[in-house]
Amino acid sequence: MSHVVRAALVQATWTGDTESMIAKHEEHAREAARQGAQVIGFQEVFNAPYFCQVQEPEHYRWAEAVPDGPTVRRMRDLARETGMVIVVPVFELEGSGFYYNTAAVIDADGSYLGKYRKHHIPQVKGFWEKYYFRPGNAGWPVFDTAVGKVGVYICYDRHFPEGWRQLGLNGAQLVYNPSATSRGLSSHLWQLEQPASAVANEYFIAAINRVGQEEYGDNDFYGTSYFVDPRGQFVGEVASDKVEELLVRDLDFGLIEEVRQQWAFYRDRRPDAYDGLVEP
Repeated sequence: MSHVVRAALVQATWTGDTESMIAKHEEHAREAARQGAQVIGFQEVFNAPYFCQVQEPEHYRWAEAVPDGPTVRRMRDLARETGMVIVVPVFELEGSGFYYNTAAVIDADGSYLGKYRKHHIPQVKGFWEKYYFRPGNAGWPVFDTAVGKVGVYICYDRHFPEGWRQLGLNGAQLVYNPSATSRGLSSHLWQLEQPASAVANEYFIAAINRVGQEEYGDNDFYGTSYFVDPRGQFVGEVASDKVEELLVRDLDFGLIEEVRQQWAFYRDRRPDAYDGLVEP
């Protein structure tokens, strides 16, 4: 049975300060709502630059509490205003010395549903994330939102199939993957991994990447954000690789059950044979 959800994502350039960055995303969200969007997601640590290009203690200043920090409170107001579900990726301060790369999920009435913390933390040139973030410890939640069951997987996580699968087992229909990935490092994987994961797990994925260069390094974030369906097909055009863009797409959640009946990957899983996958 057809069940169409109008979904949005934003790939954005860094403005130079948090206030204008948040304000810009608020305007994108309002425009998405005018176009009928019911859910929207933003890029990794959307209210800050991608400071992980360097390892400097000054950048801990971007961290704030979730859900009681100023950004998530403001996004809750925005959700109430627009009537949209919002996926809000931020640098989370849990307590002194405890920092996470996190996404808050807010329902269409402004209620805070919970958070996802990035599990897999890279530590390579231009992506010095272990300097800032602890590995996620909050599992693989799937949130029962006004539009359906929404999960989150953040950037580097996308290279690891286990989390994609756990989100599917937990009931996800749409998974937002907010990212900050640069041209030349793994760009050939960008339009390969998420479509393959959408097929393997038979749900929709919203793949979001930053765009442009920022002041803390040479990373050239190449955008090309997109929605992909459970058959691995792009929903509409892929976004630009050079400029900021709002995408709004219709996702037919009825396709999920159709594909799961046709391909039956969940039926044919063999968890009894997978013990070796979780051995250290």
